Amino acid sequence: MKNDWFEKKVKEFSLIVGYQKPELISDALKLDSNENYVISKKFQQDIISNAQKISDVREYPLGGIERLIDQLSKFLQIPSSMIGVGNGSDQILDLILSNFASKETKVLTSNPTFGFFEERCKLYSIPMTAIPFSSDMTLDIQEFSNQSKDNDILYLDSPNNPTGFQFKKNDLQKLVTSFDGMIIIDEAYGEFGDYSLADMVKSQENLIVVQTLSKSFGLAGLRLGYFIANKKFTDGFNRVLQYPYPVSTLTIESGILALKQSDQMKDAVEIIKEERQRIIENIRKYDAFEVFDSKANFVLFDAHGSYKRIYDALAEQGISIRKLGKIGKHEGCLRVTVGTKEMNSKFLLAIRDLLG
Repeated sequence: MKNDWFEKKVKEFSLIVGYQKPELISDALKLDSNENYVISKKFQQDIISNAQKISDVREYPLGGIERLIDQLSKFLQIPSSMIGVGNGSDQILDLILSNFASKETKVLTSNPTFGFFEERCKLYSIPMTAIPFSSDMTLDIQEFSNQSKDNDILYLDSPNNPTGFQFKKNDLQKLVTSFDGMIIIDEAYGEFGDYSLADMVKSQENLIVVQTLSKSFGLAGLRLGYFIANKKFTDGFNRVLQYPYPVSTLTIESGILALKQSDQMKDAVEIIKEERQRIIENIRKYDAFEVFDSKANFVLFDAHGSYKRIYDALAEQGISIRKLGKIGKHEGCLRVTVGTKEMNSKFLLAIRDLLG
């Protein structure tokens, strides 16, 4: 084999950790992946059943993406010419990085940030600088703005995963308007936060806002993400960068039907926000934990030296949460998804039994 290039490339890949998925625990109460269980399973089953009835998967979904984008346009109140879709927001981020960044491109983000984005930068050898969160899991907007001047691309997940932090809207707007490179705002958890910057794409040509139906609509398994950006970028992305058929016929039809019933999503989001506050207030009662504010559908807390014991004890009771460990100066971070009232109550009772 010429110069053993294939073997060398495989070895390079093997040295990259890659995005870490949560551990699979059979028959567990699943509170580890920020999925939306508040939207009823029947609602999802009805959507998929109706999508099947109007689909012919023997055919390629010609015109399907366009109809989906038209429905997103109505939902977002954004022109369809400024919207693109992908096989989850992950795929959209991957296509942006692989086509707009290189070894000479400097990316600025936060530490921590969405793990997939970080690992993709490593895969493509893109230089990345990450501003660390403070001890109370907030990010200094001024420091971020100061360092942005030496970078080409800014990436912020807002609200942030895994901290749940969200900048004040005015602060983030100032950052966007003051930067002259590409800015990617990942709003995967946007519906659970205080605001969206989607409307800013109408005036800011360097801004790309990425969103998804995975979290708020509870469609994680269908893999449907989308973005809002200026017309030139969107046209080029949709015609050239994106795959000819990036999402399946069933996903397209299910997405359209879900968007037509967006009130179901909005009701679920309000319940999740209320439950999020209940979880925060309850676990703050224990001195063993340091609990951080959240604008997402999860809560991050530091269990310090006992985090492995807490995680294992919950797993033994059939409750799966995310074990993160060290984040900045915090050594024992755990993250729990905000589930249904019943799911959250089981989690809180288990915590009470462990620490009460």
